Amino acid sequence: NPAHWILTDTDAPGLPAPVYFYDATNPAARSFFWEQIRRGYYEHGIKAFWLDACEPEMYPTDPENLRYHVGNGLATTNIYPRMQARAFYEGLQSEGEDEIITLCRSAWAGSQKYGAAVWSGDIPSTFEALQSQVRAGMNIGLSGIPWWTTDIGGFHGGDPQSPYFRELIVRWFQFGTFCPLFRLHGFRLPADLERYWESGGPNEVWSFGDEAYEIITGLLKLRERLHPYIMAQMAAAHEQGTPPMRPLFYDFPN
Repeated sequence: NPAHWILTDTDAPGLPAPVYFYDATNPAARSFFWEQIRRGYYEHGIKAFWLDACEPEMYPTDPENLRYHVGNGLATTNIYPRMQARAFYEGLQSEGEDEIITLCRSAWAGSQKYGAAVWSGDIPSTFEALQSQVRAGMNIGLSGIPWWTTDIGGFHGGDPQSPYFRELIVRWFQFGTFCPLFRLHGFRLPADLERYWESGGPNEVWSFGDEAYEIITGLLKLRERLHPYIMAQMAAAHEQGTPPMRPLFYDFPN
């Protein structure tokens, strides 16, 4: 393949451009990578990072044709997001930071060791997707990763003028209020597909009508009141591995 991916999702000069992913399983590569981040971002005061597309997002993925420092791609590719989080964690640690968190689109067993907060990716704006998030959140908590969230409202689609989506965004906020992390993010309609990445519709909490805004405002205030409780849950996650979001049988095994 001429490249791992053709980068198209910004309007920067020179795009689209062929790009390659570095081997995050190689300690020397992680050190080299962090040095670029340190000079380009950390030295300018940036200490928290959003690690999007850290699967890595290759087209085609074709893992059987990949070779990593730690082994054959078919056997080892899934560890990539954990090692990507490790590059940032160890880099920030080397700069003296001791409260480290990264927002990651993907994770693997043990990613929590490297401060990975995971969200469930670019999911559709549907009630079916919202339903599946409940199961996803429970399962990732039971997998040992306590810091998890979704794009409230889903990512792809959702018309702020649609009664369906206005109902969905309220229900998703009601769910999101009680997730470990609480965040609104999405690419709303109407969209100009020719300039896709700069044309998303409004997605602020006041973008979905007065009735939805009143409900959402109450949920924002509830989340703020829950702050001491949430911090207590985060402390339990840190000290005992207890996931903040968990199924009933975790606390009531009988």
